[in-house]
Amino acid sequence: MDKLIPNSDPLDPEMMLPEYDFRQGLRGKHYQAYREGHTVNIHHLNGSTTVQHFQLEEGAVMLDPEVREYFPDSETVNQVLRTLIGLIPRKISGTQTLP
Repeated sequence: MDKLIPNSDPLDPEMMLPEYDFRQGLRGKHYQAYREGHTVNIHHLNGSTTVQHFQLEEGAVMLDPEVREYFPDSETVNQVLRTLIGLIPRKISGTQTLP
């Protein structure tokens, strides 16, 4: 395993090896598929492969990056949503609304 260089900046372009060229990369290419669930194939040194399936848990919500800037954690998201719920008129019997 490679050792980390002490006091190195991981964002320093000089630290990036030439074979890691992301200039033609497309940000968010696999975003939608990841949200729907994804599979990871783990190839072991002995030649075997383990397949793991990942999916968002029931009730989990994935925030878009620009939303995450304003709502960094679950507590913040829930607090804001509770405030919004208080502003939404409640419906009863399908047609009547309550304040």
